[in-house]
Amino acid sequence: MRRRGVLTGLGALGLIACAPSAGEPAAAAPAVVQALDLSALEMRAGGRIGVVARDLGSNRTLAWRGDERFIYCSTFKMYLAAATLIRVQAGDEQLDRRVPISRADMINHAPVTEPAVGETLTVEQLMKATVEVSDNPAANLLLTAMGGISPMQAFYRGIGDDSTRADRFEPEMNRIDGDRDTITPAQSATNIERLFMDPTSPLSATSREMLLGWMFNSPTGLARIKAGVPASWRVAHKTGTGGYGPTNDIGILYPPSGAPVVLAAYYHAVTDDPKNEAVIAEATRIALTTFGRA
Repeated sequence: MRRRGVLTGLGALGLIACAPSAGEPAAAAPAVVQALDLSALEMRAGGRIGVVARDLGSNRTLAWRGDERFIYCSTFKMYLAAATLIRVQAGDEQLDRRVPISRADMINHAPVTEPAVGETLTVEQLMKATVEVSDNPAANLLLTAMGGISPMQAFYRGIGDDSTRADRFEPEMNRIDGDRDTITPAQSATNIERLFMDPTSPLSATSREMLLGWMFNSPTGLARIKAGVPASWRVAHKTGTGGYGPTNDIGILYPPSGAPVVLAAYYHAVTDDPKNEAVIAEATRIALTTFGRA
């Protein structure tokens, strides 16, 4: 890339912000180097990458296309489970309430709900299926239980998110249609901090522990964020994938000691290819290297 093009891109996108301690100068030079690393990754991979990583120990943030919109695909299911848990806390829903599962509910990717057709699953089982294995009918049943799309939109607004769009059920939400069903990486990272790290989180300690448990146990996306962290780290995450290129992963990266790192990575690749996952892994490594934690 020509120098002028790089600097123009950095300014337009607001790519990185490092919050120094009181009295310290901003660490501008390393920020530019790492932004170029992400730019180079995007150029090699093709498509469009959006990444925001926040080191909660140093209070530094690395961002590339952080304020651009990306279709979120199944990463929204982590937020759906959070919204449902808040309803449980308020007494508007019960973990053990049994929900009938019918053949009419079935759509593509139903590893938990399809074997249960003709039977019932609890709300807790539906949330677990939604987060751990991204069961699509389970997500739609939870959306229906809360009253549809409007309450899901209200959940985002209730946690201070004024930009994320909730417009459609599965699987329609995965189709690009303007700003419908989109989020920015910066807002996603902020939402994760709000839900899991903020002392005033609307999630109770019990709810946070339950949701994090499902995120830790998820077997999906082994070649994404999990492939980009050191072997001793643990990852609580939620993946999202479109059948035409979108390859996403969001979550919290926990080292053996010290503060965690929040990461929201959205990659809209040019084609659907298993190699797309490696782009998320490389973006993760870049972020951790930036923070000196690789």
